[in-house]
Amino acid sequence: MKLAGKTAIVTGAGSGIGRASALLFAAEGAKLAVVDRDAAGAAATVASIAAAGGVAKAFVADVAAPEAAAPVVDYVRGTWGRIDILMCAAGFSCGGTVETTALEDWNAVFAANVGGTWLWAKAAIPAMRAAGGGAILTVSSQLALAGGRGNSAYIAAKGALLSLTRTMALDFAADKIRVNALVPGAIDTPLLARGMARSADPAAMRERVRQRHALGRIGTVDEVARAALFLASDDSSFTTGTALAVDGGWLAG
Repeated sequence: MKLAGKTAIVTGAGSGIGRASALLFAAEGAKLAVVDRDAAGAAATVASIAAAGGVAKAFVADVAAPEAAAPVVDYVRGTWGRIDILMCAAGFSCGGTVETTALEDWNAVFAANVGGTWLWAKAAIPAMRAAGGGAILTVSSQLALAGGRGNSAYIAAKGALLSLTRTMALDFAADKIRVNALVPGAIDTPLLARGMARSADPAAMRERVRQRHALGRIGTVDEVARAALFLASDDSSFTTGTALAVDGGWLAG
């Protein structure tokens, strides 16, 4: 198993990419702290891990809250002895252009996507350093590189995550902490469904998005989870500061 003996914290693990990654990490031997503001979603992820013979604990938290990360980090370090992996998959979008996005929505999107990565990395890095290293995974978006319409706060936040990933990779390389970003294309998640629901014709929007990928389909959470496993494991031991696209060819075209 690729993560035997390791521990991981995954935010946004109650659904979507976070859940799929948490399930795969557990299947590969890691003990999991499952973090989500949706208590039922977090519990369901933990139940699935336990049913498969894994070890996990649910934590209900808003990742943007300044006080949320420390208790989880303290539990993982105190109970399992170390923190090896942090995957910050929590995030959301509100839609809207710069003109139509309300200030509170703009701030909330940045707080969850960027702040929720910064706060949790800030809390986990000392424990990773004490353990002799670790891996941090951020979750950006193909839209941060390709651009897009009608989702300005989300796209700007995901772009900021790429810059944050690179600077963390340089700042903590000497501590043997690797920091990499996943860059998914359109993935079949609740987040994508909510975004499409904001359009006048969700079915037509889904078809346009499907066709935009060179592979001619929308991606699955399991496909992104397998890329996350690569970045979390020693298979990527010489990889840091990079953005790994799992985008069905969106950026190539």
